[in-house]
Amino acid sequence: MSLNRSEKEAVISEVTELAAKAQTLVMAEYRGITVAQMTELRNQARSNGVTLSVLKNTLARRAVAGSSFESAAEQMTGPLIYGFSEDAVAAAKVVADFAKTNDKLVIRGGVYDGKALDANGVKQLASIPTKEVLLSQLCGLLMSPVSRTARVLAALAEKKGEPAAA
Repeated sequence: MSLNRSEKEAVISEVTELAAKAQTLVMAEYRGITVAQMTELRNQARSNGVTLSVLKNTLARRAVAGSSFESAAEQMTGPLIYGFSEDAVAAAKVVADFAKTNDKLVIRGGVYDGKALDANGVKQLASIPTKEVLLSQLCGLLMSPVSRTARVLAALAEKKGEPAAA
């Protein structure tokens, strides 16, 4: 069933709002995926803060016109699922992880920071650790010199026969 004009305008405005908030857009061809598999993908996406939408390509092109995702307009052909995420790597990670276990989901491309990405670019973006992992690694690096100094001082105090200060 086709959409009437007001329904199309509602879809375009909804996707335009998504695009305004998002940092990343990932597009994948979903031909041959079962409903159960699509539901599983949507659940994974929802739990990671990614919005997945199956849209008519003409509506998607109109919705991203004038935004940083406009560079992907030429890739918007065929049956595509669009993933938008505010986190820079979440959409790429969800789609790439699902594509590893399901060969019928084919990554077509995406956009990050206003630059169009091909399928390999999306996979490289997906290989970047999440923000939380990067922050914990940074904290570990910052705490490393302090903890090493404390261990050295404790060892020196033990060597002299004095109890180490707590």
